[in-house]
Amino acid sequence: MSTRFFQHPIAIKLKEKAELGYWKMMKRLDKDFGNAHYKEFYTQFFSLSENFYQEKVILDIGCGPRGSLEWAVSAKERYGLDPLADSYLKLGADKHQMSYVKAYVEDMPFEKEKFDVVCSFNSLDHVSDLNRSCKEIQRVLKPGGLFLLLVDVHRMPTPTEPQRLKWDFVETFFEGYKVLEARNLNQVKKGRIYTNVRLGSDKGNNPKGSGVLVAKLQKPWNA
Repeated sequence: MSTRFFQHPIAIKLKEKAELGYWKMMKRLDKDFGNAHYKEFYTQFFSLSENFYQEKVILDIGCGPRGSLEWAVSAKERYGLDPLADSYLKLGADKHQMSYVKAYVEDMPFEKEKFDVVCSFNSLDHVSDLNRSCKEIQRVLKPGGLFLLLVDVHRMPTPTEPQRLKWDFVETFFEGYKVLEARNLNQVKKGRIYTNVRLGSDKGNNPKGSGVLVAKLQKPWNA
C-alpha cells in the first residue's frame, strides 16, 4: 500500500485507535507503568549529562503516556506532543509534571524557535506526512538547538507505521544540520526499538535492510 492510503482520515483514526489500545494493554500488564527507563536514552545514550537540560525548553514528539520527560526536573519547560494526549491523561499522565499537548507534529501549536531540544523517539515513522513533520521540527527548534532521533527503518509501511524511512533520512530531510552523532543499527528483535538500540550492532556507512537510525543533529546558527 502507498503512504497516501495511510493519510486518509479513516486510516488515521484506525491507527490512533490501535495505538491507544496498545498503551491500555501495556498499562494492564505493567501495574507500575513507570518512566525511569527513559532518562538513559535522553542523556547517556546521546553523550549528554542531566545538567545539560538545565533551564532548557524540551519537546518530545509522540511522547506516549508514561511521562517520558519526568526525569528532566531542572528543565525550564518540558512538553510531550501527541494526538492522543487527552486520552493519556486518563491513563495517569495527569499526575506528571510535564505538559501534554494534543496535536499532530505536522501542525504544532508552538511559536517559531521555541525549543532548545526536540526529541523524536520511535515516532517519525508513525506520522502521516513526513515532509511536513520535518519542516515543523525545524521551525520550532532554536538555531544551535539539538534534534535527537531514534527511528525504525523498515521496508514496508504498516497501519501504525505508515512511513517507509530510508537510511539517508537525515541527509534528505535535515540538509545543512550538523551531525554530531549518527549510528545505523541492526535489528535484533522486530518491533522492539529500544531493544535494538541497546543491542544492535552498527551496520556501518552503507546500511541495507531493516534497523534503527540514531542521530544527534544541531540546527545551523544562521538558519
